[in-house]
Amino acid sequence: MKLPFMKILIIGPSWVGDMVMAQTLFICLKQRHPDCEIDVLAPEWSRPILERMPEVREALSFPLGHGVLDVATRRSLGQSLRGRYDQAILLPNSLKSALVPFFAGIPKRTGWRGEMRFGLLNDIRKLDKARYPLMIERFMALAYEPGAELPKPYPRPALRIDPASRDAALATFGQSLDRPVLALCPGAEFGEAKRWPVEHYAKVAEVKIRAGWQVWLFGSKNDRAVGEEIRARLIPGLREEACNLAGDTTLAEAIDLMSCASAVVSNDSGLMHVAAALNRPLVAVYGSTSPQFTPPLAEQVEVVRLGLDCSPCFDRTCRFGHYNCLRELKPRAVIDALDRLVGDPAEPIEVE
Repeated sequence: MKLPFMKILIIGPSWVGDMVMAQTLFICLKQRHPDCEIDVLAPEWSRPILERMPEVREALSFPLGHGVLDVATRRSLGQSLRGRYDQAILLPNSLKSALVPFFAGIPKRTGWRGEMRFGLLNDIRKLDKARYPLMIERFMALAYEPGAELPKPYPRPALRIDPASRDAALATFGQSLDRPVLALCPGAEFGEAKRWPVEHYAKVAEVKIRAGWQVWLFGSKNDRAVGEEIRARLIPGLREEACNLAGDTTLAEAIDLMSCASAVVSNDSGLMHVAAALNRPLVAVYGSTSPQFTPPLAEQVEVVRLGLDCSPCFDRTCRFGHYNCLRELKPRAVIDALDRLVGDPAEPIEVE
């Protein structure tokens, strides 16, 4: 059954990975009603992601930082949107996220029950976590009537890359594609319990560089030091083949450059989901978290984890202080996963 609503406002999430996964909802809405127009109200940083989603008509910048209430600003923004939308769909579960659609007077306001949003939402859903264990299922379900079966196979995020934009990013950072590119994403905003050790990343970089690859390190400015530490662990002659882009690129440039990667190794992070949405061969390293909730959604993926009794704990820091779920996950497991994905066995060297 087609949706009767033509203009839909999505209140977007506040994290990179969640925003990438939200594309599954946008695809479902377009499948139900190909003519609907989808706008997304979200933090300004998310614009490069939304601009690469063909389902999204317009990215609207939300002016407040994460967690800021500021009812007056939310009221003003809502009033500026009056009469523009038939339905709002809220992906965050917070009470704050429901204020703008309420002040905008949007006729149908859909979302999970969340933080006591009775009255603010008029199409309020009660989440059955057992029925919808995956985050994308919880997003997708909001495109359908309550209790509806989700159609399979599930859609996958797919970011669209403009060749001119990609070439401009390559030129800006002086990068060439004369050798295969291994992209490493060693950061994780969530905390230390998601970060595979730098010495393990360095060993993977060494093996692939010796096999004729180049290495690009991605991340935010908070990951710059980690990238430098990985490079510092490489001997001269190899170190020059690893380029630390963390903190230098915009998110748009990072997405465009990552689209050039022959393979990606990443922690469970937003950039992991970006790599999956770019359909890059991806090795995803999991420690304190679980791929049962937010797995990378792509065909060419190898998930590597130990599955210790104490994991997944979903803690930001290890409650025992040992981080064994990551420390004991040796480089050999990731290198073997890379070899299975890209069919390019590295030259044999001593690797645990």
